[in-house]
Amino acid sequence: MAETGRIRVAKDKAELVKALTSADGGTGPFQTFADVVIFAAALGAKHKKRVPLGEISKREPSPIPQEQFLVRGYDTVINLIAIVETQDIKVLSFHDEKNNEKRNLLFEEYANGGLEILQVELRGAVDYSERILLILSSERFQDKSEQEEFDLSRFIS
Repeated sequence: MAETGRIRVAKDKAELVKALTSADGGTGPFQTFADVVIFAAALGAKHKKRVPLGEISKREPSPIPQEQFLVRGYDTVINLIAIVETQDIKVLSFHDEKNNEKRNLLFEEYANGGLEILQVELRGAVDYSERILLILSSERFQDKSEQEEFDLSRFIS
């Protein structure tokens, strides 16, 4: 189970997470590891890609304190992913201490899935910021074209 109070990153994704940050003189589009992980989790959830972590990165990035997600307001995303995945609002309850572990584990697995997607999408990219903008732009227009389809079935009696 997830280590309470910390969000873990799979060891095989650690280099990607570091490369996506601007910390320590990096050129990535995200300021912190927490920013990368939340983006990856949202991407993983959108594509319904949940992947177990396997071996955990012990340093750079080491498990990220949950407070870093709380102060940025990212706990809402963690909670939404847990509710959607479990289909049970009780997963938010603080009465059962295992709920926090469950929420974190689901979040970590969706983040890991999102990082797998990013690994494929960013392969060979020189400028990660530009490639991520292209990914977001294509998602936006893909959603728009799906909504614009005209459904004739409502006119059939």
